[in-house]
Amino acid sequence: MTKFQTQAKYLFETLERKNWTVTNLHRTAKPPGYEDPVILAAETPFTVSEVEALSELFKKLSRLVIDDGLIHREEFQLALLRNSKKRNFFTDRMFDLFDIKRNGVIEFGEFVRSLGVFHPDAPFEAKMSFAFRLYDLRQTGFIEQEELKEMVLALLHESDLVLSEEAVEMIVDKTFADADSKHDGKIDPEEWKEFVSKNPSIVKNITLPYLKDTTLAFPSFILRSEVEDGEI
Repeated sequence: MTKFQTQAKYLFETLERKNWTVTNLHRTAKPPGYEDPVILAAETPFTVSEVEALSELFKKLSRLVIDDGLIHREEFQLALLRNSKKRNFFTDRMFDLFDIKRNGVIEFGEFVRSLGVFHPDAPFEAKMSFAFRLYDLRQTGFIEQEELKEMVLALLHESDLVLSEEAVEMIVDKTFADADSKHDGKIDPEEWKEFVSKNPSIVKNITLPYLKDTTLAFPSFILRSEVEDGEI
């Protein structure tokens, strides 16, 4: 389990211990960017009740620094690292990908859809696509060798592994050579899909097992829904 997975699990468990619940979520003010749980449940692996549970989690996170119904980078860092000032390469990348609109904040719909990729039942293709965007640091639509190296170093740090510079270079060179099947000095989405299909362990960290059933894993998040899950 990587630091990100451990930190995310800690966050959920902390909220569970504090017993932050709500029984009439539909009566509360809707935050900016709020979307209907029914629609989000239809577009993600979550049920309606799980989306509503995530809504309560989202509300708590969005109040950590600025109470405006949006998750800012400092709040995201504070939630995962328990320190709003400490910068972390991997956490920054995760925030950038959760911020789908690229407007500097995470809205509720973005939060649910992004977490949905980490659900064990999310399509493998969705996890591959998310991982590609994670490695595409400069958002060019391709993964270059230097970007691959930066991500390898970040993942080693997340796993508390220390390797020599020579060992890192060997890993990067071998991985890039295997993935760059067109030998044009960059990895495009098609090459990435082929490479990850042969090496599925690359996206194993794009899964948070306890999202399998949020309401069972964290029973205090069970909310009273206006719409039964079976009606979707």
